[in-house]
Amino acid sequence: MWIGSLLKRFPELVAELAPAAHGGLRERRGGGAVGGTTAPVRLHVSDALRDITDGVVELEEAVRERLGLRSVPPAPVPVRLRRIAGLLERVAADPVLAAHVEDETRRMAARCARTLGDPEQLVRLPGRCPACDSVSLRAFPERAEVRCVNPACKGHDTEAEAEVAS
Repeated sequence: MWIGSLLKRFPELVAELAPAAHGGLRERRGGGAVGGTTAPVRLHVSDALRDITDGVVELEEAVRERLGLRSVPPAPVPVRLRRIAGLLERVAADPVLAAHVEDETRRMAARCARTLGDPEQLVRLPGRCPACDSVSLRAFPERAEVRCVNPACKGHDTEAEAEVAS
């Protein structure tokens, strides 16, 4: 799921970094810009791109090493993600590796979504909060967290998590 999210959203992140097509920069003799403007450098987007790119490269190397596979030539992030996705059946056979792949892809997908301005997705859970007995338990998959979202609930963090975890 997280690899699919990254495959879909990573190109959007790259596009977010690129300057807008309108208002290109023209040069005049002697230097300096004339007419039009370019968008300012968006460092948070650049940082996210670098973090995700480095993370995908390191993840692919770790997966291939753990599975005893030979290294492969460098490739763009989407290609690397598809190669990792192609190994998921073998990854699933190793619980430690599977957990690592899930954690890392979740982290990178969340970073991509936050950088693009997406709010974190909530999942409504069945059952009642053990602290306040309301039906307001929610899962935050990007954080791997469960909490009661009832503002009146006094124990809406740890008690709900402990109850759902057990």
